[in-house]
Amino acid sequence: MPYIEIKKSFYYEFTKRLMDIVSALILIILFSPVIIAVSLAIKLDTKGPVLADTPERVGKGGRPFKMFKFRSMVENAHEILRENPKFAKLYERYKKGSYKLKDDPRITKVGHFIRKHSLDEVPQLFNILKGEMSLVGPRAYYPDELREQQKQYPKTKESVKIVLSVRPGLTGYWQVSGRSEINFDKRIEMDAQYVRKRSILYDIWIILKTPWAMVSGKGAL
Repeated sequence: MPYIEIKKSFYYEFTKRLMDIVSALILIILFSPVIIAVSLAIKLDTKGPVLADTPERVGKGGRPFKMFKFRSMVENAHEILRENPKFAKLYERYKKGSYKLKDDPRITKVGHFIRKHSLDEVPQLFNILKGEMSLVGPRAYYPDELREQQKQYPKTKESVKIVLSVRPGLTGYWQVSGRSEINFDKRIEMDAQYVRKRSILYDIWIILKTPWAMVSGKGAL
């Protein structure tokens, strides 16, 4: 996918990557009891793998990558939604709702809790170590999501190109400012705004706001 690069200094890029590696390592150690507890809870709650088997996301430069997430839905949830005729109306509502669903019947009991407090996102720390993601950045979008949403919101095309110039983030500007409560057009513009304004201090500000967003669960689906 095409992208528009907003250049930043070598100092920023180097410091940000160093922060990503150090922070991811520290957080993996701190969250290790949570990782174990959530993994056990998922296995005890429903049949299926601990990690979600989701389609690839679009990363920096438009390159696809596999995002790690704890499974919060029934097994094969994405295939069920897209291919099962019984879910055709739900799939249409999913696309019209900026690829978000309230009261999604595919979410498990454990899934409701870990999604509300963003615990399903914790495995993305390993994506950060691999260099596929950053601690702070835009949302990692699905390819079909970007195609369909740009048809619905044609004025977002430039913002999408700007967003695809950087690594997606574990947390970000819109996640700590309303999260799933905003539609794609506003969300992608907030992501593009972050890319234009990004700095080490701005990243730190977003990081400091993230724990409250996780605890409160505001806007989570």
